[in-house]
Amino acid sequence: MQVQSLARNVISKSQVRCSPGSSNDNHSRSKLEDVKGFVTPSAYDTFVIVPESLDKRLFDELQSLLGDRARAEDFELGLYSKDGSNLEGHPSIVCLPISTEEVQQIVNICRRHERPFVARGSGTGLAGGAVPVGDAVVIATAKMNRIIEVDLDNRIAWVEPGVLNLDLSTQLKPLGLHFAPDPSSQQVCSIGGNVANNSGGPHCLAYGVTSAHVAAIEVVLPDGAITLLGDLSAEPAGYDLRGLFIGSEGTMGVATKIAVRLTQNPPEVRTLLLDFSDVRDGAAAVSAIIREGLIPAALEMMDHRAIEMVEAFVKAGYPTEADAVLLVELDGLPGGVESGVEIVRRVAEAHLVGTVRVAADEAERALLWKGRKNAFGAVARIKPDYYLHDTVVPRGKLVEVLEKVYRIADAHDLIAINVFHAGDGNLHPILAYDSREPGIQERVHAAGRAIVTASIEAGGVLSGEHGIGLEKREYMGMLFTEHDMRTQDLVREAFDPDGLANPLKVLPSGSRCSDSFGQHVPEGAWV
Repeated sequence: MQVQSLARNVISKSQVRCSPGSSNDNHSRSKLEDVKGFVTPSAYDTFVIVPESLDKRLFDELQSLLGDRARAEDFELGLYSKDGSNLEGHPSIVCLPISTEEVQQIVNICRRHERPFVARGSGTGLAGGAVPVGDAVVIATAKMNRIIEVDLDNRIAWVEPGVLNLDLSTQLKPLGLHFAPDPSSQQVCSIGGNVANNSGGPHCLAYGVTSAHVAAIEVVLPDGAITLLGDLSAEPAGYDLRGLFIGSEGTMGVATKIAVRLTQNPPEVRTLLLDFSDVRDGAAAVSAIIREGLIPAALEMMDHRAIEMVEAFVKAGYPTEADAVLLVELDGLPGGVESGVEIVRRVAEAHLVGTVRVAADEAERALLWKGRKNAFGAVARIKPDYYLHDTVVPRGKLVEVLEKVYRIADAHDLIAINVFHAGDGNLHPILAYDSREPGIQERVHAAGRAIVTASIEAGGVLSGEHGIGLEKREYMGMLFTEHDMRTQDLVREAFDPDGLANPLKVLPSGSRCSDSFGQHVPEGAWV
């Protein structure tokens, strides 16, 4: 399939493909109907999908291509059965390609066998986007980890999808450049995964999410064609198929090379830690800082429980008596940064700040950020398991939604911890629990659903940076009309008419397509 035909296909399709189980005979049906060993879960159920048996013909073809980089041992399959979510599948075969051509051949083999395939980076996603379903073949891109070329004049780097986010910025540091998106999993997440989920991170407030930092993507489409989406020109012509692909979670093909835009390291950086005796004052200070016309590079918030667990884990000097802290980072030219520091200080004092701590040097700055970036790992000091959500609400509704999160957790006898990107209202409520406790999964997932609902009712959206995956696909009807959903399905079908590329992700399923479209956009929603 050529790029030029994609847009034509989007507008020429006359039928809508429903997920398996559709009773509408006028709809085309997914190949997954014929795949054994798949059980459609409810939105928040933990589930396991076990293949009936290994397809030896399929495995032999893949092994002939890849040698020992085609794996089907139980141990290997177990490693690739999950991502960072609490959802679990079971791949039939794991492939570890080292080139675009190998990815292309894997896709073609899967097509001949009508076998679904799932592209996987580091597996750090938190919405089940890389969980294999329907006896899927996993295409793991970890060995495609080369930085191919760095163009200093145009500030572009061509990289393979398996390059780790932090490794790229580390290699670029002597050149005075970095890759701006910085998820909390920055040390281990891959650039390919960042593209799949349109990842953000603390510094996306000022610098934007992954889509703002990708110029072009080489893709193996689901029909096996290799094509280039986007280009390196300042004003690309035609439809933005690059932007369409970013955030598609592997449902439109497999990225094999990525041209990322590089950001110059700022000449001056100041990092501040503000503490408040009331979380409401901290949340109000967030909105007040933005109203001043100041857009910090990062504006992060942690509540009391998060402060305590992070400080016990990292010992970054966070004030454990505080009800909330704000981590504020300003960067740019020295004069502008110092002016920004004074604005933040003035606004914080007007909102009853306790203390304002300015990192004295790079070591202290790194320690403050170490606390924030290790917050999720620190949860283990409280409970062995956690369920992390990702929603976005208007900044003015932060306090209202946070209070609802605490009430929801209390109602389900759970511990709620809040660590989030306050500047853009991107919440990450953490529900800490012990999976060994009888009935706990049901309580956790019920609480998760209530948190999502509360965010939507406040005018928010389902996800800020973690994607939809399996976790939230059944909630898409909370935001989108039936027409919206059908249009999205047509776009997906233009890329993947056979429904083999990471199936059953992002878009909802149901006995009828209309069953998934129960709610319309609430008034004031951010869409």
